[in-house]
Amino acid sequence: MGARVVIAEDEAIIRLDLKEILESEGYEVVGETGRGDEAVELVNLHGPDLAILDVKMPGLDGIEAARRITADKRVAVLILTAFSQRNLIEDARDAGVSAYLVKPFQRSELVPAIEVALARFEEFRAIEEEHARLSGEVAGLEEKLETTRLVNRAKGVLMDEHGLAEADAFSFIQKTAMSRRARMGEIAQEVLDGKLAP
Repeated sequence: MGARVVIAEDEAIIRLDLKEILESEGYEVVGETGRGDEAVELVNLHGPDLAILDVKMPGLDGIEAARRITADKRVAVLILTAFSQRNLIEDARDAGVSAYLVKPFQRSELVPAIEVALARFEEFRAIEEEHARLSGEVAGLEEKLETTRLVNRAKGVLMDEHGLAEADAFSFIQKTAMSRRARMGEIAQEVLDGKLAP
């Protein structure tokens, strides 16, 4: 079975289209609403793998709903927006959003965006767990963001120079870090410095 999804989109026709596309692609829609505050409640009730949120909604906007949903780090969030302004994207990232899709979107763009959101969320969770495991305490947000930046840059190098898929590049960094009992940020830095390759 595909990932379990909550949809929050205030335009009923788009919400219906989303549900139809998701179900035809094997995802399970466990809740849907047109309000941001209800989206937070549905996520708490159903514990899905992913929440798809529109930016502009009554109750709570998508960014604030995302902030509340991602606070406990259990659900990936994909934001739908009619805007691609830089400040909005930065607000979404700061709210813990894993990926975004600009409307109107094509059916062919939705599934890749969902897969990116789920994969990035898993990477973020892996980095969180690593920091907790290695330091015995939850690392500061700045340190996690720096690790995420390093890992993302190193993934780019592994993809461009060694032909790895994004998931394989992350897996290489993660497994190398675990086998060496090192931090993923340190391994990523070695890749960036050209000292480590698959």
